[in-house]
Amino acid sequence: MAKNRTAEGPQFVRFFGPLLDALRKLGGSGTPDEVVEQIADALGVTDKEQNSLLPSGQPRFKNQVAWARFYLVRSELLDSSKRGVWSLTEKGRKTSLNMEQARDIFQKWSRIFQEQGNTKPKVQEPIAEEPVEEAISHPKNYREQVIDLMQSLPASGFERLSQRLLREAGFTKVVVTGQSGDGGIDGYGTLQINPLLSFKVLFQCKRYSKSVSPTHVRDFRGAMAGCADKGIILTTGTFTTEARREATRDGVPPIELIDGEKLVDLLQSLELGLKPITAYEIEPGFFNEFQ
Repeated sequence: MAKNRTAEGPQFVRFFGPLLDALRKLGGSGTPDEVVEQIADALGVTDKEQNSLLPSGQPRFKNQVAWARFYLVRSELLDSSKRGVWSLTEKGRKTSLNMEQARDIFQKWSRIFQEQGNTKPKVQEPIAEEPVEEAISHPKNYREQVIDLMQSLPASGFERLSQRLLREAGFTKVVVTGQSGDGGIDGYGTLQINPLLSFKVLFQCKRYSKSVSPTHVRDFRGAMAGCADKGIILTTGTFTTEARREATRDGVPPIELIDGEKLVDLLQSLELGLKPITAYEIEPGFFNEFQ
């Protein structure tokens, strides 16, 4: 059975077509989370499947969708933007893919990668009957390295890092409490919306390599009761699908969820701990018309 599946390509190939469809449904572009959610809804992916983790701690389903994007970008069906938004190219807008066409794309690029030698992206060997996809970039890219660094911090250090990020993001009077018996509240701050409106925000810091569960979200909301109308949970890990659903449940104070990927986005946009470097790649085609 495993041999047949390998011949047809890794499991992520099945998301080639749905990824294009999801972006069309979203108007041509979307954040990775929006795209993943749209695909999960369209295909009926269960919460259990969405919460399954790779050995690296990454959600397997989300990683498989990222692998699908990897190949669609190389096929010029998706834009290669690194700014946190996935978008269709003009070619992608006009393209729909069935499984046979998706496998053809995978096989085409597999041949190209083989011809290029060690530039082929590395896929971990299958475990049991299911192929397991690891991170696309090997060795670890800077985003994974930053998450590793944050997870290696002491709990107090991650709390202070969160404090710095909130300050840089516009919060004032940000205080880290760091006391036991506080019901999971690690600090608070004030967000000034405009000269006339501000509100108190409580935050919780979880230096995790795993997923935060809905129980954590509910417990944090309970600790917030009577203290603030808004809360933020920051984690170096991820949130389960149920936790995300619980955070925005109707009839209760909403809680903002900031996972490891969003923390890296914040560090990147604020240029904290990350120094941007400009590099240029030559486009020979531009010079051809002058030959």
